[in-house]
Amino acid sequence: MGFKEGDLIQEVGRTSGCDENLRQQIMAITKSQFVDSDSNEVVDGVIIWWRDGDGDLVDELMDALTYLSETGPIWVLTPKVGRDGHVEPSDIQDAAPTAGLSQTSSFSIAPDWSATRLVARKTAKR
Repeated sequence: MGFKEGDLIQEVGRTSGCDENLRQQIMAITKSQFVDSDSNEVVDGVIIWWRDGDGDLVDELMDALTYLSETGPIWVLTPKVGRDGHVEPSDIQDAAPTAGLSQTSSFSIAPDWSATRLVARKTAKR
């Protein structure tokens, strides 16, 4: 996921169904606890646990950008096909540009979860 020691990561949408092993692995790399969505700290990355029915993904992505550093990624973690709350990849692809983001990669990250990496779109230099 590209995180390194010292990175401050905001976590959004955590419930009992989230992959605790993955969470622990990320915190072991960064050597810090996640900050929640109520924090006003600038963060190096955002993890959003997102399920079908969670609301408006564009709104969630816009909120995630509020305290995200210019180069930080947003990781949208969604249940895999056949799991409760599965989100179609096209839903993320449609929401990202509206929030000013580009999708850079998508892959299986845990037994029940897929990860999609979003970054701020580059503006053309003149």
